[in-house]
Amino acid sequence: MSNSTSGDPRAEPRGDSASKGVPATWLAQGAAVWEKALDALVQTKLAFPLSRAQAAVVLSYMHPFSIEEGVEFIQEGDAGMSHFLALVVEGEVTVETITVSRTNAMTVTVLGPGSIHGELGMLDGSPRSASCTSSTRVLCGILSREGFSRLLNDHPDVCARFTVMLAMRIGERLRDNTLKLKRFVMMTRALCEEIDRISPEQ
Repeated sequence: MSNSTSGDPRAEPRGDSASKGVPATWLAQGAAVWEKALDALVQTKLAFPLSRAQAAVVLSYMHPFSIEEGVEFIQEGDAGMSHFLALVVEGEVTVETITVSRTNAMTVTVLGPGSIHGELGMLDGSPRSASCTSSTRVLCGILSREGFSRLLNDHPDVCARFTVMLAMRIGERLRDNTLKLKRFVMMTRALCEEIDRISPEQ
């Protein structure tokens, strides 16, 4: 992640808490932003959502990070020292890929608060499969692989629940991509049949 406004995204929070249950790393953002972060992470539409108490534990291992509009904070193909996930608390993120054209980026989707980006790279260190650019000013919560490891050691039950949530989100994207692939195959087949129909016989 580069060209951001709040220092190193890999800086490690300690999972400690301050007054009124807001972790010290989030205090400067204020109680209202903390509540937004909780709302973003709870994900009530999932079959196995986190409770607010569990979300608070996970967030205490994240740190808030501000990104100005137009910044590419995850780059497709990057396999360097960027093993973190970003939970969008405020703002919108454009997800793009060059896989199709190989040269020009194609917009896959635009996502807002509650979206999570980079979880696969955080979990397994694999190269990023898409690029993420801030469409507006974005405030997100950053969880590094080191932070995830500490969460697992300190709160294995909460970490397990959080991992299930991530797995369900990944599965949801996989099903969506599979549906898009099927539609693409059907369109390609129909196009080939139409070309064969209108082409003069050889």
